[in-house]
Amino acid sequence: MYRGLLAALACLVSLMTGVTLAHTSNQPPHQLYRIGDLKLESGDVIKDFAISYVTHGTLNAKKIERDPHGDGDQRQSSSSRFLIGPGKALDTNKFFIICTDAIGNGLTTSPSNSTAQPHMKFPKFLIRDMVASQKLLLDHLGIEHLVAVIGPSMGGMQTLQWGVSYPDMMDSLVAIVPLAKTPVGRLRFSKLPEKPSYSIPPGRMATMIAPPEQGLRLYRDILNFLAARSPEIYRDQFQNQMDVLPWLTAQETSVLKAFDADDWIYQTWAYDRHDLDTTPGMNGDTIKALRAIKAKTLIMVGTKDLLNPEFEPIEAAHYIRDARVVTISPGTVTGHASAGGGFPQTSIFSTARFRGFLTS
Repeated sequence: MYRGLLAALACLVSLMTGVTLAHTSNQPPHQLYRIGDLKLESGDVIKDFAISYVTHGTLNAKKIERDPHGDGDQRQSSSSRFLIGPGKALDTNKFFIICTDAIGNGLTTSPSNSTAQPHMKFPKFLIRDMVASQKLLLDHLGIEHLVAVIGPSMGGMQTLQWGVSYPDMMDSLVAIVPLAKTPVGRLRFSKLPEKPSYSIPPGRMATMIAPPEQGLRLYRDILNFLAARSPEIYRDQFQNQMDVLPWLTAQETSVLKAFDADDWIYQTWAYDRHDLDTTPGMNGDTIKALRAIKAKTLIMVGTKDLLNPEFEPIEAAHYIRDARVVTISPGTVTGHASAGGGFPQTSIFSTARFRGFLTS
């Protein structure tokens, strides 16, 4: 039996908290598992589906993790790479790590790269569909049990869904700035920029030569720089307040080539509809869903997180059998961005907490 560590690092980690870095030669290559037609929970099908993933390390002859190596992932942002490596939070001297690319991130089958269902012909999917595709990958790899499922932001939402959907599959969960159910207030950050991004009539996106640039810029401003970063971050980063304007323009520009507008909007739809109590068998009962989680659970929240407000996972933790809640780097106010590695104090804090939790 394989025992590994699944890091649910979804593409929205990059969109929410950092800028995607180019893939370099010293990083492990992406691999594709071609599943074929993937039936979604809705009954719709993603045709010719393939899931992209990266592994860090090797497995010994007994199929138990040892001597892992490697660092990085093309669609992991700079803010998530700090988690993986020798002596880091996800210690590659101890764990075999699988990083999956979520549906709709442009590497796994997505609206932007599907030939059978391109752009707006692509079926809508849920967070649970992402998790189901990852489970198929693990089945393919012969991995029957996991040391932990870990992820920040939308990856944290997948992490909790893993605990509900497959409660006997893992020993522990680490959900960083997650949501058990997307709160109503969160939708204002996705619906406002969606309108200018999709002011084009349905079906026209597939024939466009260029993406809706101004809509994407507004999307990045609202999600990344209004919702995911607290006012205190800007206070500490810019001595002259006007310096933020060219910086914002540069950050907007960086995302135009990195992500497709259709991928972004489809993942946003999945994000908005996330709700653990709609898991089959839970009958709309949130408490029942949370109590289904058997794994030891660590929930990490950020102070003044507007995107995934901390009250939601804190309340959810009350109903998980064995859960502890930790505020990332108390005394700092970094909001949703606290999940990333952009701030030394949060990186050091998270690394120590991860290591202690996984060791215990």
